[in-house]
Amino acid sequence: MPRRNKIALIGAGNIGGELAALCARHELGDVVLFDIPEKEGVAKGKALDLEQNGTILGHDAKVSGTSNWADCAGADVVIITAGVPRKPGMSRDDLLSVNLKIIRNVAENLKKHCPDAFVIVVSNPLDVMVYELKKVTGFAAKKVVGMAGILDSARFQLFLAEAAGVSVKDVRAMVLGGHGDTMVPIISNCTINGIPVKQLVPADKLAAIVDRTRNGGGEIVKLMGTSAYLAPATAAIAMATAYLKDQKRLVACAAYLDGEYGFKDMYLGVPIVIGAGGVEKIVSIELTAEEKAMLEKSATAVREVIEAGKKL
Repeated sequence: MPRRNKIALIGAGNIGGELAALCARHELGDVVLFDIPEKEGVAKGKALDLEQNGTILGHDAKVSGTSNWADCAGADVVIITAGVPRKPGMSRDDLLSVNLKIIRNVAENLKKHCPDAFVIVVSNPLDVMVYELKKVTGFAAKKVVGMAGILDSARFQLFLAEAAGVSVKDVRAMVLGGHGDTMVPIISNCTINGIPVKQLVPADKLAAIVDRTRNGGGEIVKLMGTSAYLAPATAAIAMATAYLKDQKRLVACAAYLDGEYGFKDMYLGVPIVIGAGGVEKIVSIELTAEEKAMLEKSATAVREVIEAGKKL
């Protein structure tokens, strides 16, 4: 007998609540919104609010809140947002010591309760969190990914569309590398409805857009005092949908590299194909010498944080 998909959301904060709303709205499956015992009321309250909202909108999706890991058992997809969010003046790397402890606890529980899930990590510092989760769980690399590239690419696409005076629908752009200040917006492969972006946006504006993209998360933190949550949630749901519906989406995500792009035993933002098999392919694209150098710099920065995490 067919059953509904089950989606476990670890962390009932701003992103977790938006994730639950999107899952229900798109009827991706039944949702379990999990948080620590001290925040179980928040998880249960958001779940109840969303179910009542679904009655108005007409979704067929059950949403429940819990602090019991057993309620997440058998999830098809797990999306992890648990951790301390960024505050003004705080870098992603500042979060390392606090959020490593959290992700390790999450990983141990996933091993026990959700061994077959496709896992999407959103928690920062992203590349290190997803690396640590894979290491602790021992899950296959194709079933553990980090959400970063879709969000960073969306920011890049928006800024390019504004500069060119065109619809965001026509911009095709991708951001690779670590999810931080060294990320690499790939201009050489960026087009606007097939036209190379360099023909439509002046070089000085492109340079400014690259800088703004790299600092896109920090810009939002400064404006509202906490991390973005609408676009990050939508990006993670795009990944979950690609897996659950076998869409074969080609997107930028933090994937485990074992020699691809010249890097081993680390997570880094690269183009991948997501389908029913999880990460079904890591796509190699041609980069300019400058882009290769920037990607190397970004990988070095990620590696430094990974090594720092190993000492904690």
